[in-house]
Amino acid sequence: QVQLVESGGGLVQAGGSLRLSCAASVSLYAMGWFRQAPGKEREFVAAIALTPGTTFYVDSVEGRFTIARDNAKSTVYLEMNSLKPEDTAVYVCAAAGGPTGWGIKSADEYGYWGQGTQVTVSS
Repeated sequence: QVQLVESGGGLVQAGGSLRLSCAASVSLYAMGWFRQAPGKEREFVAAIALTPGTTFYVDSVEGRFTIARDNAKSTVYLEMNSLKPEDTAVYVCAAAGGPTGWGIKSADEYGYWGQGTQVTVSS
């Protein structure tokens, strides 16, 4: 059974930084992060392909967030800098059990999900 275990959420002031981690129990294909704020739909945040490690971001975090992965540890990281109150959400790690192709930003491509970690940015 595939498990994704997230860590690193918390409370930070605007302009601050947080680093999220997600460790998978097995090696998987694309890995990504989605977020859901209260009253809003789930939103794609960032993803990274298995090889060659191409990264993808939603426009609102481009330049502030960095996604990376350590394939030897089956772990994906999300470094979040210059955080804004609008980044407040539950961040959920996702992993794909097969190639995603151009659908890497779509939640439908991911078969495995973590439980989520809360990120709160105060103004």
